[in-house]
Amino acid sequence: MSADNELDIISEAARLLSAVSPMEEEMHLRSHYELPNVETLRQFIDHVKGAIFPQFFGHGIYVDTSRIFTLLLEQACHGLASTCRTTCSAARPQAERLSLSFMQQLPEIKRLLLTDVAAVTQNDPAAANHTEAVFCYPVVQAMVHYRTAHALYRLGIPLLPRIITEMAHSATGIDIHPAAEIGEYFAIDHGTGVVIGETTIIGSHVMLYQGVTLGARNFHYDLQGHPINEPRHPIVEDNVTIYSNTSILGRVRIGHDSIIGGNIWLTHDVPPHSRVLQGKEQM
Repeated sequence: MSADNELDIISEAARLLSAVSPMEEEMHLRSHYELPNVETLRQFIDHVKGAIFPQFFGHGIYVDTSRIFTLLLEQACHGLASTCRTTCSAARPQAERLSLSFMQQLPEIKRLLLTDVAAVTQNDPAAANHTEAVFCYPVVQAMVHYRTAHALYRLGIPLLPRIITEMAHSATGIDIHPAAEIGEYFAIDHGTGVVIGETTIIGSHVMLYQGVTLGARNFHYDLQGHPINEPRHPIVEDNVTIYSNTSILGRVRIGHDSIIGGNIWLTHDVPPHSRVLQGKEQM
């Protein structure tokens, strides 16, 4: 191939790569605003973890809440600015108000996380003690991220909740949407491959095993062909155990005090006190 041909190919590639699609135009427009910083959000979540478990990840009993607020305020400004297409200075009053609201929720986040640690040790004989659960169990890391992100999501801070839960997803293999609602004393054994969708509702004292999917069965679309964001994931009531590699799909209800066996595909409601195993259902 001649040098001229090589230059033609390279020039054509550059021309095609420079062409901007409508989707790229929208992303390019947002990129003009200050975006959240992933590394700063890692620092934020590390400080939150240190505040929740100061003896393990902090500095003894000292809790640096001022640093948590400062990091969140900065990133909330970026999230609001990029989503609302404004400046960080213009977004700052709202970001400050929302960040202070999050700080007020931190004690409740800690309370919920301590119930999750207790659930891990109560549901797994291999967990020697609470210290081992905090240090070693991926569900504790995933729940620190989820419960933090869920609080931010409910406050209406954009972008940050998804970034935070995807950090945990990458690290643990546990994928929890920040909008999902999860009660206290929640535990996952092992955890790899667990998926909990956006509109899932989980009660208290629920135990999942690896590979469980609480997902959507199908979607509805609007007149423009866009998927409609509506309740489409399961409701799991209190005191339910779901064993490994089971998929529960759609807006179905799993009644309280039920046991769902492993490797099951479930798309219908299950009444309370049920036992669902491969090939049979006991109620």
